[in-house]
Amino acid sequence: MSAASPQASGTTGLVPAIRSLDQFIYGHAPKPIACGRGVVIGDGTVVPELNFTLPPLDVNVDTWPTVRAQYSEMIEGVCKRAVELEVPALLVEFETLPPMTVNPEWGAEITALLAETMARYHERHGLRSALRLTPNDTRDHVRPPVMRSGMYWDGMVKLFRMAGPSGADLLAIESTGGKEIHDEGLMNADLETMVYGIGVLAPRDMKFLWTEMVAACRETNIVPSGDTACGFANTAMVLAEQRMIPRVLAAVARVAAVPRSLVAYEVGAIGPSKDCAYEGPYMKAIMGVPISMEGRSAACAHLSAVGNIAQAVCDCWSNESVQNVRLLSANAPTVSLEQLAYDCRLLNVAAKTPQGATQMRDWLTESDAALDPQAYVLRPDVVLRLAAAIAAEPTPYLRTRRAVQATLQDIADAAAKNEVKIPANETRWIDRFRKVAEALPEDEDEFITEMRSRLADAPYLPQEYGLSA
Repeated sequence: MSAASPQASGTTGLVPAIRSLDQFIYGHAPKPIACGRGVVIGDGTVVPELNFTLPPLDVNVDTWPTVRAQYSEMIEGVCKRAVELEVPALLVEFETLPPMTVNPEWGAEITALLAETMARYHERHGLRSALRLTPNDTRDHVRPPVMRSGMYWDGMVKLFRMAGPSGADLLAIESTGGKEIHDEGLMNADLETMVYGIGVLAPRDMKFLWTEMVAACRETNIVPSGDTACGFANTAMVLAEQRMIPRVLAAVARVAAVPRSLVAYEVGAIGPSKDCAYEGPYMKAIMGVPISMEGRSAACAHLSAVGNIAQAVCDCWSNESVQNVRLLSANAPTVSLEQLAYDCRLLNVAAKTPQGATQMRDWLTESDAALDPQAYVLRPDVVLRLAAAIAAEPTPYLRTRRAVQATLQDIADAAAKNEVKIPANETRWIDRFRKVAEALPEDEDEFITEMRSRLADAPYLPQEYGLSA
């Protein structure tokens, strides 16, 4: 069965698209994507993806002229510098701010502004480019979150359908279904609750959400790109960086996010994955889609322990997001574009030499992999090994169960061989989490019954995930 077959979920396992380390390199994906104005992602060239946002500014009717002027300034500066640096292609991501999704006409207006400027630079200067629109998930603006109806859901759906007509070439999202439960598990180092949130609730929401998004993309002939477990695994990464949770738990959270993110591709997304989806290498290995990644280039948005290894098998290289503030040289979005352009230039030149891409991949990997378990689980050979174990399972829950079990075993084995550094005060957590992971029931219904009883007073609505009230 094809790795991208929507019929695979719930019936059989998936066949990974990449099973050889020799085929797992940056710039190349089994299923390249053509989009926008002459952009092809995953066909051998790494493309910079730039994300920018406003400086601190309240978005409302009164400030709207300033908001438009800020986005106009950002896209003009970025396109101008991209032409000057002769980038092979440029991907721009516009992540809406909450008022721009609650009022979808606002999100569509900025999308059109960006698209018109990018089209002008293509016509006048030959700049190949594509625009990715990422509406933010506003459904958690009410508590407990209402996921399938109401004004916030309606606003999101309207913006999905306005994306193509407004000039977007790709549609993505950072969805949050199940996060309200996963957060409780994360803060209490409660692996069972985390698995319930990300392995039971989140996949159900992903299927509901992405069915709507794929339909909207097909109606308007744009690319349904991908999702990210940012609200889950990146929250864990930031908490681990602040020493609030074990780094081992953050590493497990990263791999546990894989089955949830796979659902988008089984429903019909085709990539590239979202830049803040550090689970991207697993998406590429299993589904064959191109991926966007961020690492050291995203230090303007957050710190991490995976600055180099995140680049090892990327197809787009991103900065996460940067505010439009003035630096000594230029505004920050233009500066970020230049940094990305030079990073991509180095990758692409290395790939032109014999074994250059493999050597560069391995250097990027070796510089990070042994220093933190979060980096270790992004090591390409580890990704392929864990991806195969995850893909062999038939359902998102069983894949999540296998993900946490296999990851903990792999980290324990690597620690015993001194292949990865585990802080002394965290070694006890490995055994603790392994016992919990091994006790996870194979029967999903049994697990749901157990967790619903345990979380009867938790701040979520089971019916919003297709479970009985």
